[in-house]
Amino acid sequence: MDNTELTSKGFMEIDALGLSYRELNTALTGLAQEGVKQIAVRNVNGQRYIGTNLRGDVHLELQGTPGNDLGAFMDGPTITVRGSGQDGVGNTMNQGSIIVHGHAGDALGLAARGGIILVRDGAGYRAGIHMKEYEDRRPVIVIGGAAQDFLGEYMAGGVLVVLGLMRPRVARSHARFIGTGMHGGVIYLRGSVESHQLGKEVGVASLAADDRRVLEDAVGRYATSFEMPAGDILAADFTKLYPLHLRPYGRLYAY
Repeated sequence: MDNTELTSKGFMEIDALGLSYRELNTALTGLAQEGVKQIAVRNVNGQRYIGTNLRGDVHLELQGTPGNDLGAFMDGPTITVRGSGQDGVGNTMNQGSIIVHGHAGDALGLAARGGIILVRDGAGYRAGIHMKEYEDRRPVIVIGGAAQDFLGEYMAGGVLVVLGLMRPRVARSHARFIGTGMHGGVIYLRGSVESHQLGKEVGVASLAADDRRVLEDAVGRYATSFEMPAGDILAADFTKLYPLHLRPYGRLYAY
């Protein structure tokens, strides 16, 4: 298998057409270990696990639609997707960046422990499920469009931002069961939310100065990545959701 070529600018390029996910990921790992820093992959068509366990300072640019578990367990690289992602983008990632110029599927950022995930458009169900913070690492997810039910389910740490930019105006989120089982971290929704949409473990608060700083940083990175005006996005009202208890189910397992 030789679908790689060195471009005139010194970047490595891979044609993924006809490659299995194993062949593609073996090629990516090998190039990264050789010290290649920029890898463009064209004709991506559903290959799973792209960038899984990839480490170091390497940037992947994917043209097409990668399969499930993009960037799983990733520790440091940057992945840019010129298309949409499927389920499990950033599954248990430790550090790095994933930037999706489209939509993402279900379980976005599942159990992420660090890094940042930016999705230009919407995401599916259970975005941010079981996100957590590890030592000095604090994962951040920004979703530009809407997120579906069970947003932030069992969330244990990190920052989850939903902007709802694809709606014609700033409005109420329509997701249900938001923050069910949440016991850490924070969720920021651009617009409002009704109490019946929230898990019983979730509280609602106004933004403090620290919240504004966190939002400005997260939204600023989103706006820079997708060439949007950060000021216009931040001018709207935001709702802060936080966990009422650190261990809401503690007594189910310990006495």
